Amino acid sequence: MSRPSLHRAVLAGFACAVIAAVAAVPASGQNISDLESRIADAESQAGGLAADIDAKSSQLAAAQAQASAAAEREAELSATLAKGEERAAELDAQVAQTQAALAEARDRLRRALDALADRLVAMYKGTDPDETTLLLESDGFDDLATRAEYLKRIQDADSALAARVRVLRAEVATQLEAVEAAKAQQDAFNDQVADARDQIAAARAAAEEAAAQLAAARDAQQSALAGLRSQVDGWTSEVQKLRQAQQQEASAAAAQNEVADWVNDGDWAIPEAIVMCESGGNYDAVNSSSGAGGAYQILPSTWDLYGGEGNPEDASPGEQDDIAAQIWADSGGGAWVCAG
Repeated sequence: MSRPSLHRAVLAGFACAVIAAVAAVPASGQNISDLESRIADAESQAGGLAADIDAKSSQLAAAQAQASAAAEREAELSATLAKGEERAAELDAQVAQTQAALAEARDRLRRALDALADRLVAMYKGTDPDETTLLLESDGFDDLATRAEYLKRIQDADSALAARVRVLRAEVATQLEAVEAAKAQQDAFNDQVADARDQIAAARAAAEEAAAQLAAARDAQQSALAGLRSQVDGWTSEVQKLRQAQQQEASAAAAQNEVADWVNDGDWAIPEAIVMCESGGNYDAVNSSSGAGGAYQILPSTWDLYGGEGNPEDASPGEQDDIAAQIWADSGGGAWVCAG
């Protein structure tokens, strides 16, 4: 095989490998666009959910505060009602005591009036001396005065007893009215407190129910938001992978173009840029430090390994091309410093 055909064959094989690598990279532009569209939609939905969650959190805090305030007010009203019921019980006992006292006063008045009536009946029947008889039967003026004073005291005592009993009955009746009025007023107050307590209890229950519903709705939205964010993370990861694939595709394409340039770079067995860097294209060049020689600056040990005769710089250009092509096929650019 001639020198140009050999190195072209080697480079062509390398180019085929690069092209195969490019073909293995999936076309992913449309997939990335779709995923980015999904991510944008999901992020928009996530923003809406986050706003709703914040709003429901504020509403939940307000409902909980309302329920707490209602519960505190309900406790206060319950305590007030308990005291009111205790006071009502005391007034009820006072009413009973006053009613008993009024009944006793009525009995005393009835007995006093009965005693007066009995005295009048007795005097009418003649069993008790009347005033005329007592006065006519008196012995002298002194006895008459004594008898008159006696009768007056009896009448005054009877009248005073009846009057006192009437006053006592009136006082007890007035006291009973006052106690009954106080009891009625306390009962009315207790009814108002009980109604207010029932209303605040209903408000508390409603606030607690609203808080429970808001908490459940917020939890559901938080779960949905977590799922949505998980999807976004997955899609973002896929986009990153696809972008890496695109970068590999671009790198492979660049490599393909570079290989194409190499294939078209004159008749050198390896890329011309490397040859120019190593020796300037001088087949007789020798590196005094390493001993590498020839256009491709091949080390003597490597030259011997690939079957070269003598020194690389002493060989013909064709032989240098052939061995350089073999080294490139085995090691690629790693065999030359300028390829790095």
